[in-house]
Amino acid sequence: MACWMNLGQMLKVNAKKFPDTVALKDRDRSFTYPEVNRRVNKLAHSLLSLGLSKGDKVAVLLENSVEIVEVYLATAKTGLVIVPINFRLTGREVEYIVNNSDARALIAHDEFTPTVDAIRPNLGNVGPDNYFVVGAEREGYREYETFIRAATESEPEAQVAPADAWILIYTSGTTGKPKGVVRSHESHIAFYLINAVDFGFNEHDVCLNVMPLCHINSTFFTFTFTYIGGTAYIHPARSFRGEEILEIIEREKITFISLIPTHYSLLLNVAEEAKKRDVSSIKKLLCSSAPARKDMKLAIMDFFPGVELYEAYGSTEAGIVTVLKPYDQMRKLGSIGFESLGTDFVKILDEEGNEVGVGEIGELYSRGPMLFDEYYKLPEKTAASFRGEWFSAGDLARRDKDGFYQIVDRKDNLIITGGEHVYPSEVEKVIGSHPGVFDVAIVGLPHEKWGEAVTAFVIPKGLNDPPTEEEIIAFCKDKLAAYKRPKAAHFISPEEMPRTGSGKILHRALRERVVSSRDLK
Repeated sequence: MACWMNLGQMLKVNAKKFPDTVALKDRDRSFTYPEVNRRVNKLAHSLLSLGLSKGDKVAVLLENSVEIVEVYLATAKTGLVIVPINFRLTGREVEYIVNNSDARALIAHDEFTPTVDAIRPNLGNVGPDNYFVVGAEREGYREYETFIRAATESEPEAQVAPADAWILIYTSGTTGKPKGVVRSHESHIAFYLINAVDFGFNEHDVCLNVMPLCHINSTFFTFTFTYIGGTAYIHPARSFRGEEILEIIEREKITFISLIPTHYSLLLNVAEEAKKRDVSSIKKLLCSSAPARKDMKLAIMDFFPGVELYEAYGSTEAGIVTVLKPYDQMRKLGSIGFESLGTDFVKILDEEGNEVGVGEIGELYSRGPMLFDEYYKLPEKTAASFRGEWFSAGDLARRDKDGFYQIVDRKDNLIITGGEHVYPSEVEKVIGSHPGVFDVAIVGLPHEKWGEAVTAFVIPKGLNDPPTEEEIIAFCKDKLAAYKRPKAAHFISPEEMPRTGSGKILHRALRERVVSSRDLK
């Protein structure tokens, strides 16, 4: 019976269809589709030679690189399950994920081996010979290239079905310990095909990936291009310098990038440099993780003349739920658009499960072919996130009369001050429009009188003449009701703002850090 081909199977097809097309590039290397397929087959056979079998987990603690892409592809060909781990995590956090996932092998970049060495005695499921290093050799690790060199280039004979698990990716833990999200091959196949249509991608496109490949955004968009026969340029996730990004765009003729608002702010800071570069190859841009303000959208479109700007809403569990298309950007500011192609429907429900009316706030639920399977080992949390077949990531939203959706805030970020409800995103939007503010997070801190006090944590745009606390509070006076205005504003550096791997601000982590470490009045 015919069925959809997963990413690993499609790689074999693309090696025949596009023998001269570059599939993967990074700063120093370039591989065509046949070259990538041969290397991936070698890695696949090497992993199977360890005694691993379908369903076994392979953990990766890797920076953005050709190698992490190869592991994704090799697990897709063999029925193994990849467990991507955020390289920014502490040893204790890495230990939790490796053990919770039951990983039997671990592949790490050389710079992360000290982290692994410190926790290695506690990793009971990883075999003693199943530790691998990418980069410089390390004692106690098999070197990646040496490991795959002697293996056969033939196609693995594993039978992998679309419904089989492929990725076990852990959430950022915004509301507690990270949860393992089990995603199938077919949920990713749906994403690749739906987004090729929704965004109009084809085999001539070149994607620049700067988001960490331990995050779902990158596994979605990078592999969309690998699936359809395009080119993916892999950029180190910890290195985002506007000048360098512009140089890559010009040199590699990049046609698409997915970025977060913070990235766009950094790019706009080098607007003068952009005038020296030919960035006309860029046809489409995506902004995700947080809404872009009107001034930023206008600046982006001025920065990249003729570009089509998209915004999208989704989650690790649900994939992309809604898309705001280029022609709706200005008339529907703050919106996340309509349902993505293939998403069955979006519902906004109250606490009793009833659909709310137009303009009313409720919890956003969706269902569709990109949905995850389950939270690993957490059946009660899986059940709690669904109402029947409908999934919620815990976001509050409203729908306007034209059917466009708008995210109000995370349900867990809601501030209750003096009995009034305050949504941090509303206050952040106002303060973020201050010319001296680079970024801002609003949290509710404990307060004897109000229960919670609305508090701003501001990253100023520069050291020269930054705004004062009084200026920030006064700026809100005519724009927000008194109970929504911050009672205090504290200035922090970009490094002090806790974020997920995709750049989202961790309000809960910020609140906990402040409560435990500062005596703020």
